[in-house]
Amino acid sequence: MSVRLSALGLGVVALLTTAALTYAADKQITSTPRAASQATAQAQTLVVPDVRRQAYVFAKGILVDAGFAWRVQGGVRGFSANVVATQTPAPGTRVIDNGAPTVLLTLERNGKYGQKGTAQDVSPYAGTPVQLADLASTSLTPASVETATTPAAVAPAAKPKPAVAKPAKTATVAAKPAAKPASHAQKRPPAFVVAGAPAEPLDEMPLPDRARQLGRWLAAHPKPTNANVKHWLFQNEWIVEGAKFGWWRGEEALRLLVQVDARAESAWGIGSKSASVARRALAEVKARAA
Repeated sequence: MSVRLSALGLGVVALLTTAALTYAADKQITSTPRAASQATAQAQTLVVPDVRRQAYVFAKGILVDAGFAWRVQGGVRGFSANVVATQTPAPGTRVIDNGAPTVLLTLERNGKYGQKGTAQDVSPYAGTPVQLADLASTSLTPASVETATTPAAVAPAAKPKPAVAKPAKTATVAAKPAAKPASHAQKRPPAFVVAGAPAEPLDEMPLPDRARQLGRWLAAHPKPTNANVKHWLFQNEWIVEGAKFGWWRGEEALRLLVQVDARAESAWGIGSKSASVARRALAEVKARAA
């Protein structure tokens, strides 16, 4: 998936389970130097992406891909076509990866598309507090520790080494660049036009391809872990919202998605609500395309 999905992203309201938290490694400062192999590992960090001026439907996908949760604040609710006005922390900020750091968003109303559907003001999985990486404690490395009681030993002068003739350089053959993957279909006439709806991103796979890929992914992930459920529902909303925006072959994608959700219900014991959402969207899309 691209930066939106794989960016562009979308969660189904009240459907995601709490995402599992990862652990940030603690750092300890020691009073005596240790071998470099014993140095405390540094905590993992994330970089806050820039989602300003993005449609909210795309901003959610970007944040999901980057490992963040989000919360909408202010008077404009989290409808898919609204546009991100501000974000906190600022783009480029380095934060500790303590699970899913929460980015605060304010939105601007999309007057053309209107406030359609159900507002989603928070990520459907639990967020964690933001911890700035620059404020985290750092470990002292042996090279940074000086002791006043033990003078540094003076190394004896190195003996001169006899000159060794360097082997002649051999010509190298430049490796051929890897073949670029086939691009997705670039001609995608909309099934219908919705004023103010975000245009279908051509660097993302078409909706039916995404639904088929989700089916293959489900077959390879038989257990409903937090991460798996999060991914599955993220893909569900992308397909549902895209079809409602009038994106190319949305009706076909929704039919496939209903089948995938039925398989998820059989394998995981969940999926009936997502299938119901997909069926309602299918009825809406069929009516608008008629």
